[in-house]
Amino acid sequence: MKFPSLKNLAEGAANTIKRYPFEVLFALAGTIAATTEVELRHLNRVHEGWCVRLIMIANLGLLLSLSATLFTQSIKITTSKRRIIKLIAAIFTASLIFIIDPSAREADYIRFFLMSLAGHLLVAFAAFTGKDQLQGFWQFNKTLFLRFLTSVLYGAVLFLGLAAAIGATNFLFNFNFEWDTYAVLWIWVVGMFTTIFFLAGVPVETHSLDDDQSYPKGLKIFTQYVLIPLSTVYVIILLAYEIKILITWNLPKGSVSNLILGYAVFGILSLLLVYPIREQAENKWLKTFARSFYFLLIPLLFLLFVAVGARVFKYGITEFRYFLILLACWLLFISVYFLLFKKQNIKLVPISLSILTLLAIYGPQSAFSVSMHSQRRIIIKFFEKNNAFKNGKLVPVDSSKISNKDGSRTVANLEYFISHYDLTPLQPYFNKNLTAVADSLGKLKSKGDYGLVGRYELRNEKSEWAKNYLGLHKFERYYSGYQDSIETQLAYQINAIGVARQIKGYELMFNVGYIFNAGNMGDTVSDKINGLIIQHVTLANEVCRLTINNETVKFNTQELAEKLIADPKKLETYRQKSAQYDYQRNYSIPADSVSLTGKTPHFEIKFEVSNMNFRLLKNKKPEVTSITFMYLIKQK
Repeated sequence: MKFPSLKNLAEGAANTIKRYPFEVLFALAGTIAATTEVELRHLNRVHEGWCVRLIMIANLGLLLSLSATLFTQSIKITTSKRRIIKLIAAIFTASLIFIIDPSAREADYIRFFLMSLAGHLLVAFAAFTGKDQLQGFWQFNKTLFLRFLTSVLYGAVLFLGLAAAIGATNFLFNFNFEWDTYAVLWIWVVGMFTTIFFLAGVPVETHSLDDDQSYPKGLKIFTQYVLIPLSTVYVIILLAYEIKILITWNLPKGSVSNLILGYAVFGILSLLLVYPIREQAENKWLKTFARSFYFLLIPLLFLLFVAVGARVFKYGITEFRYFLILLACWLLFISVYFLLFKKQNIKLVPISLSILTLLAIYGPQSAFSVSMHSQRRIIIKFFEKNNAFKNGKLVPVDSSKISNKDGSRTVANLEYFISHYDLTPLQPYFNKNLTAVADSLGKLKSKGDYGLVGRYELRNEKSEWAKNYLGLHKFERYYSGYQDSIETQLAYQINAIGVARQIKGYELMFNVGYIFNAGNMGDTVSDKINGLIIQHVTLANEVCRLTINNETVKFNTQELAEKLIADPKKLETYRQKSAQYDYQRNYSIPADSVSLTGKTPHFEIKFEVSNMNFRLLKNKKPEVTSITFMYLIKQK
């Protein structure tokens, strides 16, 4: 076996770059952007956001440029026209960087995925836009698939080898290559090596592929003994479940949609992989399998429509539900086509799917527009129901009249809306300038040590601002029935100050350092010192019992909380105002105000609290959820 020389490898790489200049440039731009993102992570949110956008555009640019190259190679046009078409494709893709902004809208991640999916599908048929060419189309995509697997294998081996070499230098020469070195190495191997290696194997003469009748034996074995049996297992399970639904007359579970889609994917992939050999005498059974597959898929699709429709009717449309409906419609179309038409064009699969994917990205019919209007309408209905929709504007609700269940559900809808579509699409229903609010929140300092807030933290800040503005600040998106027992007012956090000064005059400090809640009742802490046997026990109803040499005293923390809230005006003087929100009830109170005293025949004890959290129940009684404290002991 003759191995290629370095000269031949270099010449091959140069020819690939010359043949695919735009593709390689996009790959290089994406690789540099990814490297920069690794180095800037947690340092500069603005630049980090641009790096992510560049990575996305690089991916889309590579796919669209490759599609343009394949298309221009398959038709007879002059070299200058080919260059113009490829240049237009590159410029169009580059301009998308001003549209896609995932740092502001989480939905743009999904948009990018859809664009990338459409790009991959476009690559699959770009060189076969004419009539027929079905054999060449299949051979071309088989070659791309195998080349992709080979590229991944070679890239993984190269990365592991170089990573091992770096690790060896760390160990032998005490170098300090950290995790980002390996991340950058992986980026360059995947971004440049595997890309160029893959492009080098893309067929150039696509017209000649129609005469290629070869078929990998391993592919036939994999399809017949792995994919087809898997799809058969899926359909048996699903048909049994559908019979159960009809017998019990219950709505199907939402997760059944994943099983149906799994069956569809395995089945269609199996039929596409065996397409060239379906007419062979020994494979006539494949036609029977194909017809039965599409025939059995139709009732399962109706089951999918029912499962998704039940969730849409109750919770509205989200992008995921939109895609399920769209895929169900597409699968129904494909099933009907392959059942009714004898002359079957397998190019219809990627072409139709790519068109639907593009339609789902932008426009009033897109997943995001439909989902945004649906989710926004749900939010508005909540405010209309609670008399908080005045003159077409949202106004703060009276949270005391709203159940925790409804409030939590609305907060979940609001957070979902803002994280996916940003705050500004709600502008028609707000009196405030939401663009100015978003800009102001973007200038906040991060709660960590990373300068300005990151993109995920910024979304949370926008959600918190909206909750506060609309009177929903006391609700969390996660609802539990236990919340209904809690008064719809405030949760208190008390921090004591001046504890060190209050220790004077006491001989012993028994620092339990203990945070308890309802699940810790009965816990015991003991110690011995200077002939004294000291024991703490947490009792029910937030009561702490201290025993010193058989002398006992009890401290009721609920009474302490009641004493704090008895004078709201005085308590408010200790309020720590948050720089961002007005509803965070944190208090810093002198230690004497958050302590209790007790006496036994021979001891005087002070129950000193350093931190306490409690909330009000519907009966206006406080419930202490956690507390950190110590005992100060003085002998009489």
